[in-house]
Amino acid sequence: MTEGPVDASGWPEWESFVQRHGYLSWLDIEVECLEDGRAVLVIEQDEDFENPVGNDGHDPVHGGIVATLIDTSSAFALRTTFENPADAFLTTTDLNVSYLRPATGDLRAEAEVLRAGGSTGVTEVSVEGADGEAAVGRTTYRLFRDGIGGE
Repeated sequence: MTEGPVDASGWPEWESFVQRHGYLSWLDIEVECLEDGRAVLVIEQDEDFENPVGNDGHDPVHGGIVATLIDTSSAFALRTTFENPADAFLTTTDLNVSYLRPATGDLRAEAEVLRAGGSTGVTEVSVEGADGEAAVGRTTYRLFRDGIGGE
């Protein structure tokens, strides 16, 4: 599903990071694009992620999966602001999700860093599904640029 080369911004280990992370690996998240201050992540349609509401065609994806996609794409985008993304320490401090319509089909999240300071980062994310923009989100992260506890 990846279109063209992925610019890993000095973090060629992104794929092994996803594979080592049980939940992200189970979701089979793919990185479509990773560049300075921006990340695009994709989750292909999977019946295991759907709410069984009995629609014709595919049922909508569970909102928790959409929120995870917003959170994870934000973290990837913020990692690109670190000198060494593979060794970056960061944690979500605020996650805001606005659901606009049912998320169906393959989902594509595009995260943009709005600010990445010394200790705080803020992103804005849009999630597109088969029927258009399904959700928007904003995250705030605590960035540990000197390691956790200044280590």
